[in-house]
Amino acid sequence: MSAATRVKERRPPTSAEGPFERILLASEGRPISNATIDRVVELARPWGASVRVFSLARIHGVSFGMSNPGLLPTKAEWAEQREIVNKAVKRLERKGIEADGHVVGTRKSTTRILQEAKFAGCDAIVMAADPDRNRVLGDFVWSQEPQRVRRKAKIPVFLVFDQD
Repeated sequence: MSAATRVKERRPPTSAEGPFERILLASEGRPISNATIDRVVELARPWGASVRVFSLARIHGVSFGMSNPGLLPTKAEWAEQREIVNKAVKRLERKGIEADGHVVGTRKSTTRILQEAKFAGCDAIVMAADPDRNRVLGDFVWSQEPQRVRRKAKIPVFLVFDQD
């Protein structure tokens, strides 16, 4: 059996098998689309699940092994991510879904998203995503973060592909 076959077999289900009590709607910084909100509502409504909306403000790295203020998110980047979370929470609440949310700054987004799902007691993760790229090249692209989350997660991860 090839490595690619094992990854496909290990992938979480792509259908709503539920029951879900808590769902993590995560973003690595991109705006949360209406299609992504609709997918969360589709998964949450049958089970009365609550939703944690979570977004990341990207820390760009370190300088000489130490944090550097120039690499941290700016006030505008923090405000942008808070606005993304607030809008998503409001849209979910308008659709009758209990929701809360927050923003965290990190360099290791996959790890932080998975930790947030565990800490919040989430049964599933929903993320907006770009189409899959070559896995080797995709590991260097920030927009492929949802695919990395899907590969490493032990709970179902539902990716909503942008229809641009």
